[in-house]
Amino acid sequence: MISLNWLPETAYTYLVIFSRVGAMMMLIPALGEMTIPSRMRLSFALMMAGVLYPIVADQIPPLPTDLLGIVVIVLHEIAVGLILGSIARLAVSGTQTAGAVIASASGLSLAQAADPTNGGVQGALIGAFLSFLGIALIFATDLHHVALSAVHDSYMIFTPREPLMFGDAAQTVIDVVSGAFVVGVQMSAPFIVFGLVFNLGMGILSRLMPQLQVFFIAMPATVGVGLVLMALLLTMMMGLYLTHYEGVLAMLRGV
Repeated sequence: MISLNWLPETAYTYLVIFSRVGAMMMLIPALGEMTIPSRMRLSFALMMAGVLYPIVADQIPPLPTDLLGIVVIVLHEIAVGLILGSIARLAVSGTQTAGAVIASASGLSLAQAADPTNGGVQGALIGAFLSFLGIALIFATDLHHVALSAVHDSYMIFTPREPLMFGDAAQTVIDVVSGAFVVGVQMSAPFIVFGLVFNLGMGILSRLMPQLQVFFIAMPATVGVGLVLMALLLTMMMGLYLTHYEGVLAMLRGV
């Protein structure tokens, strides 16, 4: 007669692993985008939990004797996954800051579109373009492999047996958000300088020639120069983006 005594322990261990992996996969950039069907993301999270099962099963606490103990451990793992996934998601928010600044400096702030990578929120069209490009570059540079490695390495830093460190998590979120804002400003710094110099020049020109319709000259020139700068500086901008995201993933891996 075949014994099935191992089944409850195995199902419990898999459920605990899936709780963290599933929460992270729903939020982590590139792999957890809203444009990817939910069933596909869920299937990938289930397979990822199966891959991690023989690796991290020894770090899962023993099966509690009551249902409340199981619920507490599962909620603990879901909270860890949400915290780590949110940190990774916030790390790529710099493209929204850069897109808003670039659109304002280039006279394209009225070009608004729903950004699928940001939950469909209305934003600058350039910001949506940078977000899509960032996701494509994450796949092109295999940074999604580093993200998957961070899911595994998270068990070395945040073990299921230890209580949640909300203070450290809050400080990490603050650091990541401020870092993403700094990267967004760095990506758009040439456009800030261009906007200041160009508007100053147009102001002086309007003083020297009051009869000149400066607005009709400045608007197409602003858009044209902004697009040229965008084409010339796009490589540098996305290099800063990828470097920052890689640094955040290294922090999550404890490297």
